[in-house]
Amino acid sequence: MNITLVAVGRIKERYFREAAAEYQKRLSRYCRLDIVEVADEKTPDGASEAEEDRIKQREAERILKHVREDAYCIALVIDGEKYDSVALSKHLDGLWLSGKSNLVLVIGGSLGLHETVLRRTDERLSFSDLTFPHQLMRVILLEQLYRCFRIRNHEPYHK
Repeated sequence: MNITLVAVGRIKERYFREAAAEYQKRLSRYCRLDIVEVADEKTPDGASEAEEDRIKQREAERILKHVREDAYCIALVIDGEKYDSVALSKHLDGLWLSGKSNLVLVIGGSLGLHETVLRRTDERLSFSDLTFPHQLMRVILLEQLYRCFRIRNHEPYHK
């Protein structure tokens, strides 16, 4: 199984970097995980809708360079499909069993994802109606992937 996480921006806080690294290490037992960070764009205060769209477009171009044509692509967005951990584990297992062995998960920047990225995705996933900082969302996503593999392999996990 190959999983690529494409995220806009770098993790600045040491504690988030350490948490992400810990889950990346734990996931290495179960899959090949690549984390790709693409540069984020600075958003000026009071940016117009057109300016925000241009910013998201530039980030989208960087994201899409890392989404292989044969990959199954999932965007993390607020209005995506919601699962509990067991259901997400079963869903991912179903994707892999159906031959989708290259999974790309995309976390956008502070403005979200441009429509060109959303059109390329095969599905949209939400972890909550709440908005999380993209740095924290990366840790949450990695933890949930780890939990999915633990569930899949009938290994203990915290409920």
